[in-house]
Parts: sequence; C-alpha cells; structure tokens
Amino acid sequence: MFAFDRADFGPGFTFGVATAAYQIEGGQRDGRGSSIWDTFSATAGNVHDGDTGAIACNHYELWPQDLDLIRDGGFGAYRFSFAWPRLIPEGTGAVNPAGLDYYDRLIDGMLVRGIKPYATLYHWDLPSTLQDRGGWMNRDIAGWFADYAALIARKFGDRLAATATINEPWCVAFLSHYLGVHAPGYRDIRAAARAMHHVLFAHGTAIDALRAHGAKNLGIVLNLEKSEAFSDSEADRGAANFGDALFNRWYLGGVLKGQYPAEVLQFLGEHMPSGHEKDMEVVSRPLDWLGINYYTRGLYRATGKPSQPVEQVKGDLEKTESGWEIYPQGLTDLLVRVSGEYTKIPLYVTENGMAEVEGENDPRRVSYYEDHLKAVLAAQAAGADVRGYFAWSLLDNYEWAEGYRKRFGLVHVNYATQERTPKASYRAFQGLLHNGR
Repeated sequence: MFAFDRADFGPGFTFGVATAAYQIEGGQRDGRGSSIWDTFSATAGNVHDGDTGAIACNHYELWPQDLDLIRDGGFGAYRFSFAWPRLIPEGTGAVNPAGLDYYDRLIDGMLVRGIKPYATLYHWDLPSTLQDRGGWMNRDIAGWFADYAALIARKFGDRLAATATINEPWCVAFLSHYLGVHAPGYRDIRAAARAMHHVLFAHGTAIDALRAHGAKNLGIVLNLEKSEAFSDSEADRGAANFGDALFNRWYLGGVLKGQYPAEVLQFLGEHMPSGHEKDMEVVSRPLDWLGINYYTRGLYRATGKPSQPVEQVKGDLEKTESGWEIYPQGLTDLLVRVSGEYTKIPLYVTENGMAEVEGENDPRRVSYYEDHLKAVLAAQAAGADVRGYFAWSLLDNYEWAEGYRKRFGLVHVNYATQERTPKASYRAFQGLLHNGR
C-alpha cells in the first residue's frame, strides 16, 4: 500500500495506465498492414532473441479482460495507441474496415466500464510502405499524418477524452535515425535532422486536422530527462547543457515556443531541411495539455570530439533492470521547470515505471511508484499544474529492441499461455484508488 491518499492529488486528478499498440496487440491479420517494427524485428541482430510483436500480449483478442483489469484496479483512464497500419494498411489511401471495427469495440468497451480513452495517434509503428517513401525523412509525411489524424477524428473523436499526436518524438527521430537503436535503424545525421523537424511539423499538421474535424483536448507526449553534469568542470557543465538542448529543449522549445535551441541547430548545420523556419508556426500550434514521460536522468560528460560532443555515463544511483537510474527528484524538477519556463497548460505524467524481473511480487516497483507519486505531489506543491499520472505499463509486453526480456507491467503476462496475473504493484494502486473514480 502507498503511504498517501488519492485525495492528496486534488479533485479530478486522473489515474491511468498506458500501453502501445505494437507492444501488446498482436493480431497481425484482418487486413492489417506491415509496420517498420515488423521489418526491423525480422532483421537479425536488431532485437533481443529476434523477438517480434506478431503475438505480443494478444490484446487484439483479449482486450475485454485487459479492460476489466483496468477497471478493477480503480484506474479511471486508459492511454492506448492506434496502429496506423491496422487502420490504413498502406499508410495512405484505402481504410481497413476490420481495423475500424476493432477500435470501435475497444473504445466502446472502455466507455461501458467507465474508463476514459486517452488516445495516441502514433507510437512508433509507421506503415512500411511509408518508410519505403522516406518515412520521417520525407516532408510529405506531414500530409500523410494529417490525413490519418483526420480519419481518427471523424471515426472516434467524439468518444475520446484526450488525443495525443506523437509519443516521444525524440525516440521517433534521434534514437531511431541517429543512434539506430529503434526502427528504422538509421545512423545518419542528415536523416536525424530531417526526422527531428518533420516529426514536429507533422504533429502541428495533425493538430490542425484534428481541430478541423471537431476533436477536443489535444496534446503531445514528450519524453524528458533531468540532464545533469558528470562533474562540476566547465566542460561537463557545457556537455549537460548540450544534452538538455538535444533531449529536452528541442522538443519543448519547438512545440511550446516555436524555437529550436541554437546549440543543436549549429550541430546539425546544413543537414536541417531548407526553410524549416517557415514551419515553426505550425510546429507550435496551441495545445490543451502536455504529456511528459519520465524514467531517469541523463548524466553527461564532454568528449572533445566535434562529431560527438558529449556522452552519457552511468551514475551511482540505484538502477532498474534496464540499467536506468532511479531518480524521483528529476520528475519533480522537470514538472516544475516546464510549468515555470514553458507553459501554463495542464501537465500529465503520461508514462512512468520500471523494468524488473519478477513474478507476482515486485516490491522495488511498489517503492518506485510510491517515490515518483510523491515527486508529483512535490511538483504540485511547488505550483506545477499536474492533472494526471499514467503508470507504464498495464501489462508486461514487447519492449522494442529489448524484446520480451524486460518486464514493466503491473500485471504479469505468461507469454506462452497469455495468462494475466496482477502483481503487488497493481494491488498497491488498487488500494490507493479504492476501485473508485
């Protein structure tokens, strides 16, 4: 049990759980098209043990029992993502009726159970045919994405409590086009520069399309870190500033102020799309809320290499199974910073959680959630307008390049039998929320 009460967070505070389509759905049939994660995971060496999301948690069939778990845990909201290739198999053009039917059932199932649908349009599963046309490196993706957003608004918008355009654009762009860790797996500064801009330009065109079709309560979800220097040296402080600019300020400044940090523009140089400055009004369209995903800090050291000016190093804090430092203070600091320096719109912690190897007993995860929920309370006390918290994740699932070896779930999944077993962390939330709204 947690050492605080639900009422401590204020009236109307939303507690939810989060998932993503490719990580849990499976169901790669009924007209669903291929995504970049299908092809990336099919390539040897990209994913641990060659794991794929072909079956995952079979949420495609088992969604009723998963929604029951959300309801029975007392959670009032479910943050899920639409799978672009399930709805528009080629990315543009013909719509898949079976995909529409599936999300109709899923959303109606939430509403029947008193669960608010918090939707994400894009959580990394780009249709493969659009990657063939350049994907996020191609400026045309802003139009493709806007058309997809319009479909969502027309078919589902009146039933959605909130809609986010993009989940974690840093991962979509830099992690996947410069570091090469995620699909499509590029390691190319030009590809990264284009993706870093186009993902935010597409966010803006999607906001326009959603609003034009009557969708309400719109936002974006950014993954942020607390960027800190490895030492007190001037060089390392400069490295932390650059890391903050690359990881945090590019996306915060772009979306909320229409400005990219000068340090990163200088680093990307001629590789930026020509005339990107003219897009910034679209990039920074007004939003109704901002989602922040937080897991750890970034600890930076200078390298002296122009091609790689900084490197991240490991600190001495306790670490999760993923090797990420457990640093709740960073969440407080980020929430206060964003609300003080960037925006007064409501903030939501849209992902927070930890990987741990265990069965039903996960005491470290219980402590992790308790400490990070306390961090939210501290941010509220300091003036941050934090309106909700979504635990990552409801289920153990396909953890991208880590395959199935990292377990983030409140609910244990036996991947062989698809049996779901609530963990102690699920029970802790259940006790906090009292099965109520």
